[in-house]
Amino acid sequence: MIKVVPAIDIIGGRCVRLSQGDYNRSTFYSAEPSEMAVRFLGAGLSRIHAVDLEGAKSGHPVNLDSLRKLSSISGAEIEWGGGIKTREDVDAAFEAGASRVVMGTTAVKDPGLFKSLLLEYGSDRIVLGADVRGTKVAVSGWTETSAMDISTLLEPFFPDLLEVIVTDISKDGMFSGPDPVFYKDLMNRFPSLVITASGGVGSIDDIKSLGQAGVPAVIVGKALYEGRIRLEELGHGC
Repeated sequence: MIKVVPAIDIIGGRCVRLSQGDYNRSTFYSAEPSEMAVRFLGAGLSRIHAVDLEGAKSGHPVNLDSLRKLSSISGAEIEWGGGIKTREDVDAAFEAGASRVVMGTTAVKDPGLFKSLLLEYGSDRIVLGADVRGTKVAVSGWTETSAMDISTLLEPFFPDLLEVIVTDISKDGMFSGPDPVFYKDLMNRFPSLVITASGGVGSIDDIKSLGQAGVPAVIVGKALYEGRIRLEELGHGC
């Protein structure tokens, strides 16, 4: 059974979704992040993937107040990312209530620091976020594409790294369906790694196709906000 992780992306304390990572193609929603979290929890989805999009773009956390509100909700496990690049940023996120912290840019630009944080805090609390265009890793809130291939990014962190969230930017917010073959190939290369797929989910069948490919978990965002997938379809997994 594949684990479904709902997403809450935040700008100015509000829920928002981008299309293909483009900040100029953003859709704001009326529900507050904490309101959406309560809905997700009511459907049996305890782990929530929350991203500070302003933090991702600016390079430092911006919406920690939203994190504090989310983490104060009973039963919520908040996986927090966006602009977390230093030990101080990690500490601030944990102090604000994050259960786990997602880092991406630091793993690319300062792998030594990322490795030390991984060892210090533990692989159950530090998650690598790999956002890709094709196979190349993007950083700084998807505004910059590096020359690094995702496999090259992952290799130095073994065997300490436990989980990576892999977002296909070209599909994100487009409802075009994820590519199960891409994720399956990645799992074959790194069999001990827990991979969470993200980007492109537009229907319950998309989730099932990932599950059939053996993908352990999937992040779902815009399809939930726009009613393409109903919360009651999800529960504890698919």
